[in-house]
This record gives sequence, C-alpha cells and structure tokens, in this order.
Amino acid sequence: MKKNIKMVAFDLDGTLLTTKKVFTERAKDAITKAAARGIVMLPATGRPLTAIPEEILYFPGIRYAVTANGGRVMDTARNKAIFEELVPPEIARKVLDIYEHYDTLREVYYDGAGFAEEKMLVRIKDFFGISAMADYILSTRMPVDDIRRKFETEGRAVDKVQAVFADLADKQKALDELKAVDGIEVTGALVNNIEVSVKGVNKGNALLRLGEMLHIKKEEILALGDGANDIEMLKKAGFGVAMENSSDEVKSAADFVTVSNDEEGAARVIEEYVL
Repeated sequence: MKKNIKMVAFDLDGTLLTTKKVFTERAKDAITKAAARGIVMLPATGRPLTAIPEEILYFPGIRYAVTANGGRVMDTARNKAIFEELVPPEIARKVLDIYEHYDTLREVYYDGAGFAEEKMLVRIKDFFGISAMADYILSTRMPVDDIRRKFETEGRAVDKVQAVFADLADKQKALDELKAVDGIEVTGALVNNIEVSVKGVNKGNALLRLGEMLHIKKEEILALGDGANDIEMLKKAGFGVAMENSSDEVKSAADFVTVSNDEEGAARVIEEYVL
C-alpha cells in the first residue's frame, strides 16, 4: 500500500544493515529508485559521522545524515553540519564519572569521530564477543591512552557519551545513577550499552527539524528502526516501522512491524510503501 512519503529515515545497525553489516543490493536498489523520485533518503543513526560506511554516506541520492542520535545533522554534499546540539562538558563529566564506576568501554565523540581507550579496545571480546559489531567498533574508533584525559584536554562539548557494559547488572545500576543527572537524554542501541545526549536530543526531534527545513510534513516521513534509540523516531514520524528483530518496547512504538534486518525488512518497506 503506497503512502504519500517524501522522506525516509533508516537506522543502520539492525535495520538497513544485516547482522554482518552488509548493505545489500536490494536495499541499494530500493534507495536508488526512491531517491530518483525525489524522496529524501537518509541514515538516522547513533553512529558518529566517521563511522558511517562511505558506501552509504556518499550513496547516490543520499545527501543528509542524522548522526549521534540527532546530536548532529549533516549535509554530506557540503560536509557541513546543518544543526547540532552537543553535551556540555560539565554534564558529560558527570556521566563519565558514573561510567567509571563499572567495567565499561567508554567513548566520547567529537566532531563526528568516536574515541575510546586502547586498553579497553584490546578487550573488545569482553563486550561484544566475536561479532561484526566488535569488528565495527575496532575499525571506527580512535584509540587513546586515557579517555578521561582526552575529555579533560579537549575541554569542550561532546556529540555524545557512550559506555558499553561487560555486565548487564552494572548497566542497570548506572541507569539508576544517571537519573540524578539533570539535562540529559538517555538511550541505547544495544542490549549492553548506554548513550547519553543533551536533553531533547533524539532521532525523532532531529527528523522533524530537518523535515521542517525541507518543507516536509511529519505525516510525510517514514522511519525505520530496531533499537531503543529509534523509539522517538518511530513515534514522531508519520509512519514508524520496526524490524522483527526489535525488542517488544520498540515494536510497541511503531505503526507497523516488518521482517528482520537479515530478511531485508527495510528494503521491503520502501518497496511496498514508497515505490
């Protein structure tokens, strides 16, 4: 059933990409055909800009990208931020304080790049096992000797502050601690991670703001996602679609649930509802 869609936003990990991080030919074909009809096609991801695969970032027909869960929205054709809302250092410091209470792979993001401690990256299997996600982290993060020193040396606002937990019980304890920190937005794309942005920053608000700039109404936006950091996007878009591999919480936020990312759910939705 075709809808009047003028913008399609798709999450990457667990949505557009397969579990093995493959951008399939079917997905490429669907995006190409939709873009040729003048529909705005863009990734909406928790990833920093430099961690978005170039074959997606510079794919024909893709000009915009929502990065860092909405912390920075880019015009990739001009390599310029259209708008950004960053986490002030005084708030990011409180978040890092909490992350340091636990066995975590801690990350700070600056200017579209993610930084992590080298000694924690060496332990990547403790956080992700042997997986495509582990390979992705290792290939996209800038290693530093001390993440706290990096943060204090920079002395400026960050795109996002993330931690990946070795123990899920610790993640819950950290979430409880974060409730005492004012001015933050807490989410996560994975079972064992926490991503913190400044209050009000999420993919949904970023999409609506970009849509307004491009004269696209909320009702004309289709969003596809699978993670907790996609919930606001699925709720606020005119038509929100969750992957079958999503949690029940994510599915309940969507208007429709399609097949999994490994069954090319995103491409199928674009074919059916856009093309």
